[in-house]
Amino acid sequence: MVKRGIVVKQATLQTDEVPQFENSTFVRSQFDVQKQIVASVKRSQSDEGIDISTIEAPTCVCLNLEDLKCFEVVEHQYEHWGVIFGNSLAIQPSNPAFPTNSGLTVLMGAPKSGFLEARFLRPVSQVSACITSSQRLVMSAYDRDRQLLAQSILPSANLANSDSVLPPNSLLSVTYQNIYSVTFCAFDGQFTLSDFCFCV
Repeated sequence: MVKRGIVVKQATLQTDEVPQFENSTFVRSQFDVQKQIVASVKRSQSDEGIDISTIEAPTCVCLNLEDLKCFEVVEHQYEHWGVIFGNSLAIQPSNPAFPTNSGLTVLMGAPKSGFLEARFLRPVSQVSACITSSQRLVMSAYDRDRQLLAQSILPSANLANSDSVLPPNSLLSVTYQNIYSVTFCAFDGQFTLSDFCFCV
């Protein structure tokens, strides 16, 4: 399947097994993190001295979405932290099927439904996000040349108050060296994304 010039190689990476999620929140120890930065749209005075290009591994940057306005198009707001979004909108869900995980604000793919992209200004090694989706969702990581590196799959919908075996805000993550971008694709479904973190 070709979407926006990206070839998604589903057949080699599909699984019928349902993953077990022990905890639907971001777990720092999962990535053996020595330092974690909570990144806001507006830098605080303590953040002014941080240069993302000089951050040493292992350090994770977790985005605080609460500074975003509802229905704000999200693209360059976190560029000073090293990430640019594409086809992304900040919302505060009113539909109870899409509960928030932490805070009130989440990201969703818009104006094109079911697709969201994050591009990194320098390569990262791990990316994670909590996802609630109306159908199966694939998180794909790519290198500088847009070659597929790794995928993480939410095998079915996980809306709240549904018969899904997966909880809302399920954690998806990819780990691979030299990740330059990730995409989230629910194939024209609807999804929300929160707790977006990446590690260098």
